[in-house]
Order: sequence, then C-alpha cells, then structure tokens
Amino acid sequence: MYCPFCVTEETKVIDSRLSDDGHQVRRRRVCVQCQERFTTYESAHLSMPRVIKQDGSRQAFDEHKLRKGMIRSAEKRPIATETIETALSEIKTKIRREGDREISSLIIGSFVMESLKKLDHIAYIRFASVYRAFEDVSQFGEAIASLAEHESK
Repeated sequence: MYCPFCVTEETKVIDSRLSDDGHQVRRRRVCVQCQERFTTYESAHLSMPRVIKQDGSRQAFDEHKLRKGMIRSAEKRPIATETIETALSEIKTKIRREGDREISSLIIGSFVMESLKKLDHIAYIRFASVYRAFEDVSQFGEAIASLAEHESK
C-alpha cells in the first residue's frame, strides 16, 4: 500500500478490526519512511448479475436505480433511510444467492415488493402500482385486499 503522504510503497499494518457489521476490515497503517499514520478499509467486491428486462433486453444491475425506486415509494412515510439501506442490502444478498449470471427484473421486483410489504403498506402499494402498471382503481383495490388478507393471517 502506498503512503498517501510521501508515496513510499512500504507501509506497515499496526491494527486491524472488523467494521460495518463484519463486511469490512479497517486497518490502521504507518508509513515506514515518514511515520505518518492513516486508515484503510478493505471489503469484498462482489459482482452482480445482469438484469433481463421485460422486453428481453439486458443491462447491468443498477443499485442506484433500485434505491431510487424504493425511496420514491417510501416518500413522506415514517421509514428511516437506514431501514431502506438495510432492505436494499438484503435484496442484493438475495439476488446474489440466486447464483445466476443473469436475473429477471420480475424476480428483483418481487424481492422489492416483499421487502416493502414488511416495511410499510403504503410504500408497498405505491411501488406495486408502478411495478405492475396499475391501469384502474380496481387493481389498487385488489392489491389492498391482498394486503388485508395477508395481515389477517
């Protein structure tokens, strides 16, 4: 690791700890030449599968797009940003567990809807209305009825 102060190639690790719930390693380092200390973070870089859209086209997985959709559906609802980030992390884990190089956008959408249903029913209905392209009020009613049925169990 290069020293960010003097650009010497030799640095020494003086302390290592797990951070970010064990998903990252935090390392304190010292430069052997200038003696400056600095911190580095190490984490695994896992590639996500490509997404097969409903029209058959394929595109790279876009975490930003997924986050944006979830945040938009949860707008003005009592859902903390950390809660959405946790749900997003769980969805990404489910996608990776599928184990395929490609995944249908329908599967991703179902993961999001399942997650939002647990977080907030209004956010779920908002997401479902766009995801399933509701065309009339009766489709909203059906979605709400299925929520009520699910909750009574």
